[in-house]
Amino acid sequence: MTTASDKRATFRQLHQSGCFAMPNPWDVGTARYLQHVGFKAVASTSAGYAFAQGLPDGAVTRDRMLAHLGELCAAVAVPVNADFEHGYADDPGEVAENVRLCVATGVAGLSIEDSTGRRDQPLYDLDAAVARVRAARAAIDRAGGDVVFTARAECFLVGRPDLDETLRRLKAYAAAGADCLYAPGIRSREEIAAVVAAVAPKPVNVLVSSAGGWTVADLAALGVRRVSVGGALARVAWGAVMRAAKLLLESGRFEEFAGAAPSPEVNGLFRESR
Repeated sequence: MTTASDKRATFRQLHQSGCFAMPNPWDVGTARYLQHVGFKAVASTSAGYAFAQGLPDGAVTRDRMLAHLGELCAAVAVPVNADFEHGYADDPGEVAENVRLCVATGVAGLSIEDSTGRRDQPLYDLDAAVARVRAARAAIDRAGGDVVFTARAECFLVGRPDLDETLRRLKAYAAAGADCLYAPGIRSREEIAAVVAAVAPKPVNVLVSSAGGWTVADLAALGVRRVSVGGALARVAWGAVMRAAKLLLESGRFEEFAGAAPSPEVNGLFRESR
C-alpha cells in the first residue's frame, strides 16, 4: 500500500529536475483514469469540482473541499496536489489551521492563492499575503514538512497583469518559505522565463488551460518544472455534454455520441482499479 509519506516523497522528487505534466481530475473516476494512463501526479481543480456539484468556482465550502480531497487521495496511489484556493480564510492563523486540516487529508502538495475574492480589493496587500504564506509554511512544518507548498500570485487572473508586481510577490513568497511558485495567467515566453529566473532555483508551475501555443517540451526548455491544466479537462467534458445535449434537444440527433468512450472500456478500467 502506498502511504501518504510515500506519495509526498515521490512528489517532492518530481520537482527536483525535468518537467512533468500534472492534470486536474474533478472526481474519483477521472483521478483513477489519469493514474491508469500513466500520469505521475494529479491535482485537484476547484472549478472542476464546483461545476460537478452545480456550483460556480469558489462556492465550495472548506469542509466540502476537504472531504473531496480526502476522497481523491484515498482513490489513487499517485500524489495529489490540492488547489486549496485562498486557504478559506483571511487571517493567517485561520489559514494555518485550514492548511493543517488539508495536510491531514493525505495530500502530497497544496497551493494557496493571494486573491481575496473581493472586487474592491482583489489581492491581499503584500505584507498580508506574505504573512499568510508564512503561516501556511509553519503549519506544514508542524505536520512534518514533507508536503510541497506552492504559493500563487494571482495578479494576471484578477485584472492586474503587471509582471513586475507578480515577480515581486513571487520572490517574497519564495523567501517566506514556498517550495514552488505559480503565477496563473502568464502566457508569453518572456513572462514565463522572467518568473523562472526570478525564483530560481525553486521550481515553477505553469498553467496551460487552452489549446495551442505550448507543449510540455517547450515549457521544459524555459526551465518550468511543473505544468497543470486547471479546470481545462473538466471544461472539455462539459463541452462534449453541452454539444450533445443541444443537438439532441434542438434537432433530435445523436451524432455527438460518436466520440463517446465505449462502455466495456470504461467498465474495464474501473474493474481493474477497485
